Amino acid sequence: MAFLSLLSQQWWQELLYTLLLPFLFLRLRKLGDKGKLNLPPSPPNLPIIGNLHQLGTLPHRSLRMLSSKYGPLMLLHLGHVPTLVVSSAEMAREMTKTHDIAFSNRPKTTATNIFSYGCIDVGFAPYGDYWRHTKKIVILELLSLKKVKSFQFVREEEVTLLVNQIHACLSKGPVNLSDMLLAISNNITSRCVLGSKFGEKDGKSTFGELSKKVTMHFTAFSFGDFFPSLGWMDNLTGLVASMKACLRAMDALFDQLIEEYKMPNVDEDKKDFMHILLKLQKEGKLGVDLTNENLKAVILDMFVAGTGTTAATLEWAMAELIKNPSMMKKAQEEVRRVVGRKSKLDEADITHLQYLKCIIKETLRLHAPIPLLVPRETSTNVKLGGYDIPSKVTVYVNAWAIQRDPKLWDQPEEFLPERFNKNPVDFKGHDFHFIPFGSGRRGCPGIAFGSAAAEYVIANLLYHFDWKLPGDEVMKDLDMSEENGMIVHRRFPLLLVPALYSPN
Repeated sequence: MAFLSLLSQQWWQELLYTLLLPFLFLRLRKLGDKGKLNLPPSPPNLPIIGNLHQLGTLPHRSLRMLSSKYGPLMLLHLGHVPTLVVSSAEMAREMTKTHDIAFSNRPKTTATNIFSYGCIDVGFAPYGDYWRHTKKIVILELLSLKKVKSFQFVREEEVTLLVNQIHACLSKGPVNLSDMLLAISNNITSRCVLGSKFGEKDGKSTFGELSKKVTMHFTAFSFGDFFPSLGWMDNLTGLVASMKACLRAMDALFDQLIEEYKMPNVDEDKKDFMHILLKLQKEGKLGVDLTNENLKAVILDMFVAGTGTTAATLEWAMAELIKNPSMMKKAQEEVRRVVGRKSKLDEADITHLQYLKCIIKETLRLHAPIPLLVPRETSTNVKLGGYDIPSKVTVYVNAWAIQRDPKLWDQPEEFLPERFNKNPVDFKGHDFHFIPFGSGRRGCPGIAFGSAAAEYVIANLLYHFDWKLPGDEVMKDLDMSEENGMIVHRRFPLLLVPALYSPN
């Protein structure tokens, strides 16, 4: 975590203690005021920084270790911010079924405030009428099953380009599959959301590269996020300036799109998300007054959320299959049997690929793309698990820990797609031991959109090519370590050698 690297520098330590010492007394007084509450257990914390030092470089792993000692409900103090960590399916169920409204707010952070135009998007807007209207628009007009199916041609065209790109590399040694999967995820999302890949260069879109920068900013250390009274220091460190520069670049692309839509010769039948929203805005059919900034916030929200999670899932799935060649062979045989004598894999074939669907599910279980689900915030005092949870508490659900809970899963650390064979458990938020995309009112609305892309991409990779590790590398030596981030990718790129499959 970025904060830990700062702590190791003496001048930061001296500056922190000098600036924050006056606030320590105030915090101790506040804690005294809460002495009568039955609060969840808390690990010992340090003055001023609280439990920040215990997050480690991979917080989802560190928090699972802490929860094994302090329980499924654990109260931390991250700087001056009280933070509840939920680490069991039972508590996640009670939180999102019994008390969902009380837990449906979002905490405002430096990154969310800037990149969601003051939290007027769907992902980070406060719970209320505006959020309900906006989410309804997104679900009905942009992410319905009918709309997802209408973008089948985009997925097919981009997958064809990917297959051709890999084919051209057959005699050149290993390919960086991680980069390729991120690029195709960016390109599919960009075309569906914006109608274009925007200045594509070397297989990468301008918007895709900007999206990566946004995601990186979400995990950058912000003084204001943990020490609200010191938010002004984010201006001194250059963090705010860096975020705003990134947003200005995105803004320029959005404004270009909006101007193109206003041109007299624009194709009014265009179906990308931006044009749909602009058309609804023009016709006054949104049911809520949305300015251009509101639309930009919604579009950026969907792009950032949809790209990284799909790429991470594909990357981890291919890595697990390489480590488990018998599973790779079984999946390839299924895909090739379903395609049969046809010249290519159709999206309609996906419904017959049951083992492939098990692989996707098991990948999402073992490698939740966002291990600590997007944080919530309590809007009122509430009881959870018998404990008192005050209002204005930030809440993280550790989906990664829940999905590896040995009380809920047999051999939870092993990659076993067969566990989902003829198993009705799904990842749509109804089964609380399997919630990679959250649940309740704040669950991810784009599950169908991401699943369609992930399934079609990996099915084609398995159909068209056989895969192996470069040179003398063996499966057991493949490094499966994680890279810290809001979306957790592999720490090292997945380099594989493809060989063309010939049906004859």
